[in-house]
Amino acid sequence: VKRLRLAIANKDFTFKAGQWVDFFIPGVSVVGGFSICSSPGLLEREGILELAVKHTVHPPAHWIHTECTLDSEVALRVGGDFFFDPQPGDSPVKLVLIAGGVGINPLFSILLHIVDLHGYQEGKGNGYKMGTVKLYYSAKNTSELLFKKNILGLMNAFPGKIMCHFHVTQQSSQICKELQPHVTEGRISEKDLEKHVSKDTLWYICGPPPMIESISKLLSNIGVPRNCVFFEKWW
Repeated sequence: VKRLRLAIANKDFTFKAGQWVDFFIPGVSVVGGFSICSSPGLLEREGILELAVKHTVHPPAHWIHTECTLDSEVALRVGGDFFFDPQPGDSPVKLVLIAGGVGINPLFSILLHIVDLHGYQEGKGNGYKMGTVKLYYSAKNTSELLFKKNILGLMNAFPGKIMCHFHVTQQSSQICKELQPHVTEGRISEKDLEKHVSKDTLWYICGPPPMIESISKLLSNIGVPRNCVFFEKWW
């Protein structure tokens, strides 16, 4: 997976945490589609947007891994109705974010946006008041857990406000000490999620379609209303 930092030339360009971009590369006829993994706040403060792109044969991803260099120019268009963008007057909600593999990208953007909301609330005292956030993040093994160090850092910086549980399904090596307390071997289960069911909880899921289908079904079984569940499928 390659992390890409893009300096945005258009000062009017904005996005909401969780959205994706269409990615237009000069000379490549296929348009890419990648979820943004940075926060809207980073774009506002520094004019920077970040993507984390897995290497595949898909021409745009292949170009990012083999031909993209410092100062390459591309065009972007924002899209997607999978986002978390609360306004100052909205009632506080709790969030459960559920990620599979590189499906972490838009959820990491949401997590970073929540950090900005906490900072805004503390600094100004009149921003959106955020409830707790629980992240469940599943991958084959710990080396495939993207942003894990950043996520642990956020948990330490916001104890009791941001919590994370990593799940690994095919771990063969020893799990490092720092991660051990936060890692469970096996898939995310009904038992993990049912304790978070409440009327003011929103659920965001992103990952491969089979995972989204099984988690959506599981949430339905434990009584989560359909209008509280948002998902983004990637292929």
